[in-house]
Amino acid sequence: MTASRKAAVELAALHVDRPDPSSSLVHSCRAELRYVCSVGLTLAVDAALAQRVSLAAEGPLARRGEALQINLGEGPCVEALKERRTVLVPDLDDPYPTVGWPVYAQQARAHGIRAAFALCALLEPDHSGPQPGLVMSVYRDRPGPLPHKDLETVRAHVHAADILLLAVPRPGENTAADAWFLHSDAVVHQATGMISYRHHVTAGQALALLRAHAHACQTDVRDLAHTVVHEGLHLPPLPPPDPTNP
Repeated sequence: MTASRKAAVELAALHVDRPDPSSSLVHSCRAELRYVCSVGLTLAVDAALAQRVSLAAEGPLARRGEALQINLGEGPCVEALKERRTVLVPDLDDPYPTVGWPVYAQQARAHGIRAAFALCALLEPDHSGPQPGLVMSVYRDRPGPLPHKDLETVRAHVHAADILLLAVPRPGENTAADAWFLHSDAVVHQATGMISYRHHVTAGQALALLRAHAHACQTDVRDLAHTVVHEGLHLPPLPPPDPTNP
């Protein structure tokens, strides 16, 4: 067993019996970092984050950093999953590393996020097709790289989360699984399913419709999803593009 794998296994053993293992791991990771950072943990089953759950977020920047990726469908976590690699952006003012997610970078900066790092637990570049994966994201309020030791700390914690996630049954079978899966982002998936049924569109198209209306209303996707699910809001379909106005 490698040193990094051993560290992940030991971390998993420490947190396996906690009431909320994901939040416990995120808290532990943030406490061990040398630099002051905010930390988020995301579970997603595809690169577009159409089925994405923010498992935990700790620190003043993490919730906003995670929410922006849900609202926009872009960001360092999306890129980490899509390309199955670690994404390190020590300066969000640098346009080169953020070329694939310029809107996220702009809005993240507006909320005080100056650097973002996403480490993926599942890195299988030779495997084709959508893959589930856990990503631990680190947000800083100032530009600059993370020290190697901090990166290793994040890597150990995201791999520990992966070990714990594999150890629990499917959601609904016991409280351990529910502790991982029953989170506020679930309402987004419920709303997506309802919109898909009402408008006879795919889940991806329904999520795009939800995001578009949230953007137009300048509200959070989760808040709009809650209104759709719990208050019966029916979203009108988006108008088709005007061919005379490309």
